[in-house]
Amino acid sequence: MKKKVKTNALRILDQKHIEYKTKEYDYDEEHLGGEHVLKQIDLNANQVYKTLVLKSKNDYLVCCIPVLKEIDLKKLAKASNHKSVEMIPMKDLLSITGYIRGGCSPIGMKKQFKTYFQKEIYDESEIAVSAGKRGLQIILNPKDLINLVNGEIVDVVR
Repeated sequence: MKKKVKTNALRILDQKHIEYKTKEYDYDEEHLGGEHVLKQIDLNANQVYKTLVLKSKNDYLVCCIPVLKEIDLKKLAKASNHKSVEMIPMKDLLSITGYIRGGCSPIGMKKQFKTYFQKEIYDESEIAVSAGKRGLQIILNPKDLINLVNGEIVDVVR
């Protein structure tokens, strides 16, 4: 029997006694995008959130938006009270967050960054985010996730 892997994100949820389920899916280097995940887990596109890591002049921030949506950097800059924000270079993701592309969770990063969630998250009773490794999603109540990371609700998609 295969041993269940506990990622940092899952350990934190366990410690905080937050209910969740996990869902495994197949992936490869060419298929790390949200469309690929959607085909394999039993949720709709509005329930699966991708975790984006961005930087402003002085700090990093995290934004979770529905997997098929695109972020509007100007809207996020305004919502987060920054002059401008930009995506971090992919090569910096691991050193900043402790996670790799396709496995970046808003839970359990090396440091807790200010985290923003697209406002439609409240329309769903459960949502999925990366569990902190490729091929594994956490499914949980959005309110639990937002409270856990002290998230802020914004409207930042195009």
